[in-house]
Amino acid sequence: MVGLGPAGFVLLGLEILTPGGFYVLFFGVGAVVVGVLAGLGVSGPSWTQWLIFSVVSIVSLALFRGPLVRTMDTRTSPEAIDALESEIAIALEDLAPGAFGKAELRGTSWSAQNVDERAISRGARCQVTRVDGLMLRLRAESSQGGTP
Repeated sequence: MVGLGPAGFVLLGLEILTPGGFYVLFFGVGAVVVGVLAGLGVSGPSWTQWLIFSVVSIVSLALFRGPLVRTMDTRTSPEAIDALESEIAIALEDLAPGAFGKAELRGTSWSAQNVDERAISRGARCQVTRVDGLMLRLRAESSQGGTP
């Protein structure tokens, strides 16, 4: 069963070609370990090699897959949306206090709510105080006088 060594390298290469599940990698490691042991002549009979392959693969999968997936996680963090707070948006319509409407921020139209006590007129600059999903909570910019 010396063929498990090269098969292990094939499995390791296959992991590179598959999208990040990190499953095949650990079976490749198990196959390489058995191949090395067989090459050294200490792997024993065929059933022992299969047992070593299974144990090494499953134990390494259980111990190392979780930390590896967390390390390789490339999704953007939730803080990315929170970075919009205190940005300046432009009102696309008149917004009375508490009213809902539209505002432009970073070239995109957003749903918005005026959470200020002052009205925000169309085209006025306003500050984002909070982001709730796709809704911007806005206040009139401090230098803006607002309309009564």
